Amino acid sequence: MDAPRLPVFQTFIDQLRDIWAHESDTQTRMEKAMPFLSDLLKDEDLQTRSETWPSTEGRKNLLFYVDPDYGFAINGVVRIPGRRGSVHDHASAWVVYGVLTGTESLERYERIDDGTSTERADVKMTSVTIGSTGKVDIVAPWAIHAEQGGPTRSTAVILRSERMGDITQNQFDLETAAIRPGPGPTQIPFNL
Repeated sequence: MDAPRLPVFQTFIDQLRDIWAHESDTQTRMEKAMPFLSDLLKDEDLQTRSETWPSTEGRKNLLFYVDPDYGFAINGVVRIPGRRGSVHDHASAWVVYGVLTGTESLERYERIDDGTSTERADVKMTSVTIGSTGKVDIVAPWAIHAEQGGPTRSTAVILRSERMGDITQNQFDLETAAIRPGPGPTQIPFNL
């Protein structure tokens, strides 16, 4: 039998389910979820518990929850100091990414070629946003980006419009311009 969820995490799930029950547009759902995720990230008990979360190195995510009715998923990630993430998209999924502890940066890229090739893409960085505890950012489907670790260990909570690992997303090699399609991060079930 699963251990009971942290009350603050269950409240977050209930808030999300209420949004999904009243909104049909995925972008609107994700935008309305942002302040609730920001509030969750400020919970000191959750921050303390994240100190014992296992490593997610090697393209892994902790899988905290997948909603049985609406399909949204909540993940966690742990970054070692200075971790360099790959440039990628999330395919058709909307993502709200929030920093729980430490600092991270979200790099955004855009294609500067004609966008027709599925094998190669010329991309350039267009912005970098630094995130610390409570900071949330939204990433639209197919948006090219990378999350980078800060100078200390960091943790984050990720709300996804659909479970990753089951859909093909793209990684972009900045040196060769190659596009490498593949599965999303390996999902490691983890009870909050």
